[in-house]
Amino acid sequence: MLKLPNDGPATGRPLLELLTGDGPAAVTLAIAAAQPALAQRLAAGRLHGDPEAIVGTNDSGDRQKALDVAAHHHMLDALARAGVGRVLSEEAEEVITLNPGGAWDVAMDPIDGSGSIGIGAPLGMLYSILPAAPEGFLRKGRAVVAAGYASFGHSLDFGWSLGAGVDIATFDAEAGCFRLSRQGVRLKPAASTIAYNASNERHWPPGLQAWLRDLRLGKQGPRGRDFNMRWLAAAVGELHRILLQGGAFLYPADARPGYENGRLRLIYECAPIAFLIEQAGGLASDGTGPILDRQPRALHEMTPLFFGAKDEVESLLSHLASKG
Repeated sequence: MLKLPNDGPATGRPLLELLTGDGPAAVTLAIAAAQPALAQRLAAGRLHGDPEAIVGTNDSGDRQKALDVAAHHHMLDALARAGVGRVLSEEAEEVITLNPGGAWDVAMDPIDGSGSIGIGAPLGMLYSILPAAPEGFLRKGRAVVAAGYASFGHSLDFGWSLGAGVDIATFDAEAGCFRLSRQGVRLKPAASTIAYNASNERHWPPGLQAWLRDLRLGKQGPRGRDFNMRWLAAAVGELHRILLQGGAFLYPADARPGYENGRLRLIYECAPIAFLIEQAGGLASDGTGPILDRQPRALHEMTPLFFGAKDEVESLLSHLASKG
């Protein structure tokens, strides 16, 4: 590895020292331990085969790529060894039973942002952990006791919360372990960077369009300050950036067929994000209420999603309510 002039030995406590004991901590550690293999395969690109090859279609109608399905099975193996009872995955239509009678269930998106496989854009995975219960995964997000994500970028980062704040670790390839790199992450209430797909704006409610017009006017507009715009096309990439640098994200419902209820999955994409964002002091909403208060009606249900800095999300929601 290239050494910079001010570089020294790697710092940060190993994840093994931070996640001790049984239950959600042990499941979280098992999920983290499975991520380097995924990152290595992503880094290999097409050297050994085509990770973008289309191999099927998931329940939401999205085309499954070879890496989507391989990551799904890779994570199932890791969760089975960790004693997880049941798993809900984006890549499987029904709930999968791994260990009958297991105390913990996991909802996951094994590869988030897979449309960007092969171009070097940020990708990741999302998960949440719930106590096993008769109602399964059709529970409000308030039932989640732990959640986290992996971010596959120029570094391999793993963010998690067991319900007492958000911490982030970075993979130390020389030592073969994750090390704590950010502790007690907190979002500033104001945002200066907004993530959204501007190409869809014309389909959005009038109140949301008005809010965005105000932002684009910058210092000359009613907001009195300038904003930056970002769009990574991977919710987990936006989550990681917002936790590190602040900001807000929006993927609303719109008027196009198939987008009336948004496009992100409530249980295994939005609920983990909302859990982490709330733990970091931000807000996550479907446009009418907190994501974690929403009752799922189907395993792969979609929803609009707005998350990030508290003040900015509240401003957005106010526009939706008054002009939308």
